[in-house]
Amino acid sequence: MGMTFSSAYVPSALCCPSRASILTGKYPHNHHVVNNTLEGNCSSKSWQKIQEPNTFPAILRSMCGYQTFFAGKYLNEYGAPAAGGLEYVPPGWSYWVALEKNSKYYNYTLSVNGQARKHGENYSVDYLTDVLANVSLDFLDYKSNFEPFFMMISTPAPHSPWIAAPQYQKTFQNVFAPRNKNFNIHGTSKHWLIRQAKTPMTNSSIQFLDSAFRKRWQTLLSVDDLVEKLIKRLEFIGELDNTYIFYTSDNGYHTGQFSLPIDKRQLYEFDIKVPLLVRGPGIKPNQTSKMLVANIDLGPTILDIAGYNLNKTQMDGMSLLPILTGVSNVTWRSDVLVEYQGEGRNVTDPACPSLSPGVSQCFPDCVCEDAYNNTYACVRTMSARWNLQYCEFDDQEVFVEVYNLTADPHQITNIAKSIDPELLGKMNYRLMMLQSCSGPACRTPGVFDPGYRFDPRLMFNNYSGGRTRRFSKHLL
Repeated sequence: MGMTFSSAYVPSALCCPSRASILTGKYPHNHHVVNNTLEGNCSSKSWQKIQEPNTFPAILRSMCGYQTFFAGKYLNEYGAPAAGGLEYVPPGWSYWVALEKNSKYYNYTLSVNGQARKHGENYSVDYLTDVLANVSLDFLDYKSNFEPFFMMISTPAPHSPWIAAPQYQKTFQNVFAPRNKNFNIHGTSKHWLIRQAKTPMTNSSIQFLDSAFRKRWQTLLSVDDLVEKLIKRLEFIGELDNTYIFYTSDNGYHTGQFSLPIDKRQLYEFDIKVPLLVRGPGIKPNQTSKMLVANIDLGPTILDIAGYNLNKTQMDGMSLLPILTGVSNVTWRSDVLVEYQGEGRNVTDPACPSLSPGVSQCFPDCVCEDAYNNTYACVRTMSARWNLQYCEFDDQEVFVEVYNLTADPHQITNIAKSIDPELLGKMNYRLMMLQSCSGPACRTPGVFDPGYRFDPRLMFNNYSGGRTRRFSKHLL
């Protein structure tokens, strides 16, 4: 194996915004995908017109001469009639095998180069993870040997509905969700949405989340099989030593932390941190990098590998290639932006009549995982001396959460009221800068970098003396 990144993050812990960041190399405030709906710009006509022509696969194909292959879940609303249906193939893909809409394992429809192909529930021919493995192996067998290639294989696993292959459904019977220090405790000093979780959780909630954790692991065994088959095929055709392989996810997941049964969307490490492993030419084996990286770096890295001039892009991320190949004295970032726009239902959930409108994802036990004012932005900072997260909510309280992850890795204690006010001011200003950044401005020195410059006067506008940073409400 090559390099494992122990500090890899997503700028938004939700499928479609995170996938849009991977494809574009941009923070959500620049690609404008804010949730998993068409209204939230997920696979919308606006996304197709403005963002898709500039994704890194589109550049690889049009400017770098690559054969490009996609298989799996693309964006949650892909294939919807209002998004062009399954006939629509985004620019940049020579071979296209994409799942209609959101995650499934059986009884789904694929767009195969714009032609609909329905699948049923026969394991041997329909189990999606295996189907993706087979079409990927076919591509390796039939691709041109005269052009470089790029493959993006996007398995829905381990996303719900967590249906494992038959041979794996009895595995991990003694596995339970991790009982770490923030499991099944009350988020006392946190935003109201976290405080509303029922503590302690009911036995049925704990059984449900343990079962979900176990089933997720079971589904990943088929992903392991897929990876093994691909690597063996690359080796067989003589391409393994000449191929970079990236393995990552679009978001984290929680199972019982702060008494939230299961979901993502929150600002904490368990939702925003993801695995990232990379192997390939020039990458020494068995390395771990603590550098602070994000999924907006994947596009720039792959374009850099292809020899494309990154100054020609509008990407917010940075190429990981200098880190991967061991270039000494790399100047690197010390912070990344995390941003999320909350979603709430306009009506009361009939299953939870005691709850007012404005909340969503209230399952199980009417514990809500999202709300319209669960809109927040954070600076996640890592430097030689500091390991901090500073977050602000766009709600009536302008609620602030701050965590010192050196002393408190499980983010139990919100230190917003006890931290040095000057540092708080600097973090607020840095957050304001990052929320409006684009391209190179997203890579300027952070609060703890030697080149950082802070002018307190910039925190106040000339009229009200209040904070100038605002959350953008993107409308299509």
